[in-house]
Amino acid sequence: MSNIAQTPQPPYYAVIFTSERTEGDHGYADMANEMVELASLQPGFLGVESAREGVGITVSYWDSLEAIHKWKQNERHLLAQRKGMSKWYLQYKTRICKVERDYGYEAASMGT
Repeated sequence: MSNIAQTPQPPYYAVIFTSERTEGDHGYADMANEMVELASLQPGFLGVESAREGVGITVSYWDSLEAIHKWKQNERHLLAQRKGMSKWYLQYKTRICKVERDYGYEAASMGT
């Protein structure tokens, strides 16, 4: 299974969330998992990719700006945003981009 989101042909949208965390978990991992599960149920959600090594970067993909707006207004997501500001993040930045083009590479299976 790939950790790279399988997105459709462009155009579509990417929400890039970059963050610097506070020390300790304080329920963060559970909420992060819940947010991915909940987002995946939202109309317009296309996929997500995430990495953390010091600075965390999560990119979620959406089919429209309207879908992004509706996700931002989700009640449970609003709670996660408030907790993020009060206990999980030292700082964060959200960027919303329109993907005009994408391309990639995938190695052939190395099975014997």
